[in-house]
Amino acid sequence: MEMQQFYYDNKIVKKFVYATLFWGVIGMVVGLLLAFLFLFPNLTDGISWLSFGRLRPLHTNAVIFAFVGNAIFAGVYYSTQRLLKARMSSDILSNINFWGWQLIIVAAAITLPLGFTSSKEYAELEWPIDIAIAVVWVVFGWNLIATILKRRQRHLYVAIWFYIATFVTVAVLHIFNSLALPVSAFKSYSVYAGVQDALVQWWYGHNAVAFFLTTPFLGLMYYFVPKAANRPVYSYRLSIVHFWSLIFIYIWAGPHHLLYTALPEWAQNLGVAFSIMLLMPSWGGMINGLLTLRGAWDKVRTDPVLKFMVVAITGYGMATFEGPMLSLKNVNAIAHFTDWIIAHVHVAALAWNGFLAFGMIYWLIPRLTKSKLYSVGLANLHFWIGTLGIIMYALPLYVAGFTQASMWKQFNPDGTLVYGNFLETVTEIMPMYWMRAIGGTLFITGTLVMVYNIIQTVRKGSEVTDELAEAPALERVSKRRVAGEHWHSWLERRPVQLTIGATIAILIGGIVQIIPTIMVKSNIPTITSVKPYTPLELEGRDLYIREGCVGCHSQMVRPFRDEVERYGEFSKAGEFVYDHPFLWGSKRTGPDLHRIGGKYSDSWHFNHMYDPQSTSSGSIMPAYKWLITDELDKSNTETKLRTMVTLGVPYTEEDIANAQQSMAEQGAKIEQNLYSDPDFVRSYEADKQSGGANFVEMRNREIVAIIAYLQRLGTDIKVKDLETTQN
Repeated sequence: MEMQQFYYDNKIVKKFVYATLFWGVIGMVVGLLLAFLFLFPNLTDGISWLSFGRLRPLHTNAVIFAFVGNAIFAGVYYSTQRLLKARMSSDILSNINFWGWQLIIVAAAITLPLGFTSSKEYAELEWPIDIAIAVVWVVFGWNLIATILKRRQRHLYVAIWFYIATFVTVAVLHIFNSLALPVSAFKSYSVYAGVQDALVQWWYGHNAVAFFLTTPFLGLMYYFVPKAANRPVYSYRLSIVHFWSLIFIYIWAGPHHLLYTALPEWAQNLGVAFSIMLLMPSWGGMINGLLTLRGAWDKVRTDPVLKFMVVAITGYGMATFEGPMLSLKNVNAIAHFTDWIIAHVHVAALAWNGFLAFGMIYWLIPRLTKSKLYSVGLANLHFWIGTLGIIMYALPLYVAGFTQASMWKQFNPDGTLVYGNFLETVTEIMPMYWMRAIGGTLFITGTLVMVYNIIQTVRKGSEVTDELAEAPALERVSKRRVAGEHWHSWLERRPVQLTIGATIAILIGGIVQIIPTIMVKSNIPTITSVKPYTPLELEGRDLYIREGCVGCHSQMVRPFRDEVERYGEFSKAGEFVYDHPFLWGSKRTGPDLHRIGGKYSDSWHFNHMYDPQSTSSGSIMPAYKWLITDELDKSNTETKLRTMVTLGVPYTEEDIANAQQSMAEQGAKIEQNLYSDPDFVRSYEADKQSGGANFVEMRNREIVAIIAYLQRLGTDIKVKDLETTQN
């Protein structure tokens, strides 16, 4: 049999590995800064682009798409070539993938701190960057599929199945969740509204975790763990069951993020049912990974690569047990909106994604540089510091979560809340936030040890070059199943059919859940008293989104006794029909705001934004002083209203024509309320004398728009009249 010589492209792998390390450190540094902002809320006082609300999405995007994303590409490009016995189809496409992805990350690092955000969890980037992500992702998939088609190895190994499913599903999720109408170069509105937007977002959000943070890493696990252990995968049959059941079931589970919300009950129950089922394939994968180490556990004691991988797989098992448990309604009622969720997410991110990426890089770099790891001792030190960091990070937040839920739900014998002031719960968990910051410091310290170790390994090794390989050409065989051939063996040599099958498997759940919610009006009963936002309220809502307020405040009062007592009437689906995007939130660092309208005076909101501690002793909210001084940009208001009309919001031509006058009148009323309130501190107006020509009237400042929006929240319905206003 004639052998063909070719070269594996190692240079592209090297680029992605280096990018993984660089962006990993950046993302973790931002995360650590955020942890310290909980302890010192005025640490970046007055610097808008370093405020918590703007940095939080930067941290999540940097860790998920920059650190984990580059690690995925590094592992996929290395393993795919060797599993298919072929160089990547196109070096040009490989490099477009690399440089395009880095430019997207840089764009995110610039736009998010500047406040350009859609506010949707894990999908905050605005529409031009969303388009770029889609293009680069298609380039990656094109390169992957083309390489599969020109392979020299007929059988597609299990890792390749997961790579194919990842490419297809992420493309579908990203495109449909990101559908939006642009207002300007960096402003758009989601085409979905309220309940529908929430469902689509968490169909995306949960499955971004599934198909970006899980399935590609399972593919990497199936390649690198057997390589590092020098053992075959434990069970081929289990890998088949694992793959198909996981990709089919995962896509249904998104609604468990929306339990007890205004989402239709049937959709919530579907999410719960499939989330429970998800435990089985997830643990099937974990078992397959751990049992691959049978006979090699003695190596784990000495080999840091295997240490990282064992803890990674264990972390995956813990997180995928906890996820279905959190989807149980009685557990979710306790955990949701608390720091328990933050702990859960970070066990998965730090242990599963972080440690598997670290183990893979420790395994790759010596092979790419034809050398040995500079220091096994430093790698072991990294492992123990990182493991301790995960424990120090997660355990206190579990305690914080239980503490929050317990305090929120306690009642006195007379029916009043024991802890009526939300800030009492914040004060109680501050020691846990200190421990979280210490744990994060340990984890990033271990990462820096790794960076030093890798740099030294590269310095003493050879330059990374393309690797010579040889393999026989692929021989033609029957397209049909041959006698005695298992159906899956046939599928494994038919990449097109495999891709079609995976696509069908992931589409079913989304279609069943999303289409009825959008098409069947009875899922979202209308409330006639609910009206669109006024132009000034809409501008205020956009500022609320810009500042990332949704990262700390929910706008969803659940039908629980304690929440109704604390916040007011529970939220109704029909109240959100004009919300593009929805702003239900996923964490309560501060109280829920859905019924905040009319609870406090305009001057209270003004003072709260200028100096939160002056109105709320013990608050860890940062000051938003730029809202007090900056002029409200009203130049795009009419365009925003017209965009909303296109989305179905019933603004009239008269509303649009009178937008500027409407904003001036509503702003003047708020200004008058401020000046007539003795609690309004006139010293804020000192710049009137000193500002000269640069002085901006109070009615034209951003703070007035924010106040207008906050005072509107939850005021569209009156509980006693609700039954007569629904139709």
